[in-house]
Amino acid sequence: LSNLTINATQGGEECEIDAENEHLEPILQLLGITKENLNQAICYFKIEARGQSYTRAVQKDKAEKGLEALIKATYSAMFDFIVKTINSSITVKKTTGSKPEGGGTSRRKKGSADSGSAFIGVLDIFGFESFKTNSFEQLCINYCNEALQQQ
Repeated sequence: LSNLTINATQGGEECEIDAENEHLEPILQLLGITKENLNQAICYFKIEARGQSYTRAVQKDKAEKGLEALIKATYSAMFDFIVKTINSSITVKKTTGSKPEGGGTSRRKKGSADSGSAFIGVLDIFGFESFKTNSFEQLCINYCNEALQQQ
């Protein structure tokens, strides 16, 4: 998505996604949408007032900010999906009917070390940022850092 380019049209008052961009077709296939739908979503906005709807074009800088928001939301959803999938695959399934020693009931906190659940921890290692090209791993680490700072 970050390789998409947006061209100004109508003297800079409107814009459109660059149809000649070599990355456009793979992005459209991955998102499962058409070029027209992506262009409409990025380069236009809709206003509804008093039962009528109006569609207006946005300028290139606002369309680029919208594209950045789409990129962040997409990476966030991908990261959440990956972590959820991995966590569900490494979770230890408890067997029912077993009692702890002494015949009582076990009261463990959810997420505690002895609760039978595994988890993923993310470690930020100095030097990752010095790569010539930051990878998906760096994006995940940056996302985790941002999420932790917002708590």
